Amino acid sequence: MLRRLTGLLTLSVLLPAIATISCGRSGNRETVSETGSHAMPDTLRVVTLYSPASYFIYRGQEMGYDYELVTALAVDKDLILKVDVAPSLQRAVEMLDSGKVDLIAYEVPVTAEYREKVIPCGPENITTQVLVQPRNGETTLITDVTDLVGRDVYVEAESKYEARMNNLNHELGGGIRIHPVSRDTMITEDLITMVSEGKIPLTVVDSDIANINKTYYSDLDVGLQLSLEQRSAWGVAPDRAWLADSINAWINTDITRGQQARLLKRYFELSKNEPGSGYVSTAGRVSPFDELFRSAAQEYDWDWKLLASQAYVESKFDSTAVSWAGARGLMQIMPRTARGYGQTAKTVMNKETAIDTSLRLLRDLDRSLLPYVPDDDERKKFVIASYNSGLAHVLDAIALARKYGLDPQKWDDNVAKAILWKSNPKYFRDPVVKFGYSRGRETYDYVNRVYDYYAKSKVKA
Repeated sequence: MLRRLTGLLTLSVLLPAIATISCGRSGNRETVSETGSHAMPDTLRVVTLYSPASYFIYRGQEMGYDYELVTALAVDKDLILKVDVAPSLQRAVEMLDSGKVDLIAYEVPVTAEYREKVIPCGPENITTQVLVQPRNGETTLITDVTDLVGRDVYVEAESKYEARMNNLNHELGGGIRIHPVSRDTMITEDLITMVSEGKIPLTVVDSDIANINKTYYSDLDVGLQLSLEQRSAWGVAPDRAWLADSINAWINTDITRGQQARLLKRYFELSKNEPGSGYVSTAGRVSPFDELFRSAAQEYDWDWKLLASQAYVESKFDSTAVSWAGARGLMQIMPRTARGYGQTAKTVMNKETAIDTSLRLLRDLDRSLLPYVPDDDERKKFVIASYNSGLAHVLDAIALARKYGLDPQKWDDNVAKAILWKSNPKYFRDPVVKFGYSRGRETYDYVNRVYDYYAKSKVKA
């Protein structure tokens, strides 16, 4: 993938599907184009789609490359930003065509299919299909497509990846062993994880998806291109070419180029693995801060060893840690969460403040989940999952579990399975799901890792 430098979930209340942001910095609202001079609207109506790159909600905070970039546009132009989320690109184009929105802030392919209804503008994204392979030093990397002959390649069934591999196999005269995997059971992100874990040898995905996932799995190589380039960009309606001109002029300023570079690094380069340097346990101690955890947790009637286990998974007990998403300190508290509890990004770097803030959050999450999971011990897993992903995604998983015959009051093998589905378009676009895409694998693993450390902590003093 190449993105060229050209061209509220509060603590107990769910963020609505449409977000409106008021931006209060003055900017140049007038655009001069071939069709004359035009004033930017007071409100910029934007549609996007849930995806791991464009827009998603993480720990109650709206994030995504396209979302943050269009927010910067609104700030610079002193506009109110109104963001809607469409269930599909086709629906987003329909909303643009009907005049319901001014801009699609999502990757619209620059192809004949969209030419009559969408003028491309803004950040240009260039992707290719790439091979995902392990880079473990034991096997030689595949650097030429001809070396795929005799190899096993796993791809989503009935996808563009399967079509490309079939065409490539034909071009090479056969010999590639192509394994289509049902989309109902596996999706692209699952196949990438399986390559990293050594469960399958190879898969094929788009380069932007590959680069995002490489920030989670540094042991992967995604350098071999298997297809021609595909261009995509934001889009406006054909009768609003002046708006495209304005966005293009903005994207080409030095300030915007700097903002864009920072966002590209944040979403496509920075490691998404937990910060911290690790902790070597000493005899009889769960953490370096046992006394702090024990004292604070007692006030909130929370198991201090469970809290310490979370701190280990969050930061490896590093109170100076700052994550790719901006989570900070010992308990990796997000900026919005800090503000919700009267703190700042600076104050939550203090160990005592971080522990107290996290306990207040855990208490509020526990109260919010009580109507859904009445058993106290079972509910703790839901609370810990919510701490990681945000309450909204756990409530979505509960709804999916209920709909598809799982026990909505049990985590293991039930709602834990449903949280994994939140990465699958089939499920995150289900009508019972209100908050779209989430990297469910991260939350699933998070709960398991917290409880693994917790189990070890019980044998210590």
